[in-house]
Amino acid sequence: MPKLGMEPKRRAALVSAVIDEIGEAGSLDVTVSKIAKRAGMSSGLAHHYFGSKDQMLIAAMRHILKVFSQRVVKGLAEAQGPRSRLEAIIRANFEDHVFDQRKTSAWLSFYALSQSNEDAAHLMQIYQRRLRSNLLHELRALSDQPEAIEQAVSAQIDGVYLRAALSKQEAVPMAAETVVMTCCALLGDA
Repeated sequence: MPKLGMEPKRRAALVSAVIDEIGEAGSLDVTVSKIAKRAGMSSGLAHHYFGSKDQMLIAAMRHILKVFSQRVVKGLAEAQGPRSRLEAIIRANFEDHVFDQRKTSAWLSFYALSQSNEDAAHLMQIYQRRLRSNLLHELRALSDQPEAIEQAVSAQIDGVYLRAALSKQEAVPMAAETVVMTCCALLGDA
């Protein structure tokens, strides 16, 4: 008989384990067995909860994006004015909850998975649309070229993640944030 209340704990353990395993491997080239072992359970139980390794990665990304969204909302609530709100959005992309060695590897794997997996592609579209919408909302108050600047900022965020994942070195959130903030210098003193 299953233990009551264990499913959420086991799912959370698997989500953490998939991030750790992908982070160590630097790719999605890990087995469900290794993920399950790290989470302290059998691969059969891991398959029971998620069905496949791809679904585990998607669940991990949903978790990362949920925390990211909460941080964006918090940052926006604390910010005063469009420039401060723009900076809060950018800063949230490089806080430790989404930007460390393990998670940048998970992001890289997720980018690749979204090219071939419909669920991953849908989640990626949701993330990209929300980021674009949040950036544009603030940029419209700061520039007469909000779309062009949004594209540049979004591309820089993605580029910093790709470089961090591919470099195999520990990501430095403040340095990454500074790189993207320089793009916003195009706004002048608006």
